Amino acid sequence: MNVSEFDFQLPDELIALRPAHPRGTSRLLVVHPDGSMEHVHFTDLARFLRPPDILLLNDSRVIPARLRGGREARGTTARIELLLHRRLGPDRYNALARPARKLRPGDRLLLGDLGAVVAGVEGEGAVEIVFDLSGSALDAAIAANGEMPLPPYIAGKRPADARDIADYQTVYARETGSVAAPTAGLHFTLPLLQELDGQGIGQAHVTLHVGLGTFLPVKVEDTREHLMHAERAELDAVTADRLNAVLAAGGRIAAVGTTALRTLESATDVAGRIQPFRGETDIFITPGYRFRASDMLITNFHLPRSTLFMLVSAFMGLETMRKAYSEAIRERYRFYSYGDACLLIRPQ
Repeated sequence: MNVSEFDFQLPDELIALRPAHPRGTSRLLVVHPDGSMEHVHFTDLARFLRPPDILLLNDSRVIPARLRGGREARGTTARIELLLHRRLGPDRYNALARPARKLRPGDRLLLGDLGAVVAGVEGEGAVEIVFDLSGSALDAAIAANGEMPLPPYIAGKRPADARDIADYQTVYARETGSVAAPTAGLHFTLPLLQELDGQGIGQAHVTLHVGLGTFLPVKVEDTREHLMHAERAELDAVTADRLNAVLAAGGRIAAVGTTALRTLESATDVAGRIQPFRGETDIFITPGYRFRASDMLITNFHLPRSTLFMLVSAFMGLETMRKAYSEAIRERYRFYSYGDACLLIRPQ
């Protein structure tokens, strides 16, 4: 399909720069299987779920992956910003550097009080970095020196601050490794999760570490030519068995976020049986994709021409999502990572 099919105009003032406060008070646009829509709040979520439905949550934890500092080499000091995006070993990361043209292999970097060396320059801003520290000591130093890696549409308008340390993290995050939040999960509070559990709505966890692809626009005109970046994902055997049991009992899986959905679809075989999965996935879901296990999707409102808007269009139908986004814009919903949410209930 032509990428222009997924374009739309969004007023700039609808881009949320802060989340709803307190957490969980965001709005929720419910899109039913017949395309009809309902305007509620996220706290009303339980109305649309029934036992033995189950929430599938991505428990990846965002690291403060943006590091600022300088290059100290060749007799000069140059300001450098790194965005860590993939761990290669105990002391080694792939990163995006800005400005990358100033870096050469062997350059020494000082990022706050964290030292590092450029091990390689790979083109298009990508570099390989070896830090002076490793393992848990490196994790602690990154936490002390790094900033939350807010998306460009927020970071271009305000710097990350102390509020983002909590705001840009789900309440159930536990597996460190993402450079962007699985933002649909930001709407959940512990009381809401407890309420849902008390009503017989189960919760299961997968892990997908959100990577570089989150920050990259689709530059091609034909979706078939777009290359998705692989991301590390895991769905364990216990979770697979539990999800299969829910489906067998007539329940539905509500994927919380496109990352949970992509992990689930990567783990499901052609017969619709969910298998344990551990590895990299570069699954790219566009209209025409046949979903294997996902019945419901809780997600935020996404950028025009993005792979995420393509995914939701595959889930509900492009025309349905065009109408839903037009409705959301008309009703002044807040968009993107810190914005409001929608609940998509897929036609069977």
